[in-house]
Amino acid sequence: MRTLKLHFPDDALPTLDTFLKKTKEARVFRRAQAVRDVVQGQRLQTVSDTLHFTYSALRKWVYRFANQGPQGLVDRPRSGRPPKVTCELEQHLNRLIDHDPLEHGALSSQWSCRELATVLARETGVQLGRESVRGVLKKRSKLLSPYRSPGS
Repeated sequence: MRTLKLHFPDDALPTLDTFLKKTKEARVFRRAQAVRDVVQGQRLQTVSDTLHFTYSALRKWVYRFANQGPQGLVDRPRSGRPPKVTCELEQHLNRLIDHDPLEHGALSSQWSCRELATVLARETGVQLGRESVRGVLKKRSKLLSPYRSPGS
């Protein structure tokens, strides 16, 4: 194995310590811990064995930190279709369930996921399936029981 020919700035350890305190994602935290150990002088192989990283993955994170700083340890955006349910759409849905369904032209006095999806599509132009609506409500712990109206 080749030795790394990287030189880290003098503030690399304090920067990593601050980053470790602020980060909330477990994967990013583990990467920062591993890179911190390497910056402190431990060998890549030792750190990769101890923290259960592959050697090549750890080497990649160390190089990214050296070139990009702490932001190099954060996941890059994934390819693929962006999610349909945006933050604004979630907020609109949360406001909707606090209102009487009849005010929005619904057919019954209690919301169903299908009815919420229909009203949401009419008001925002975004077509969501009832399962997508259900997922948002479940995430927000506002899943309505079939026998409960929003005010009770």
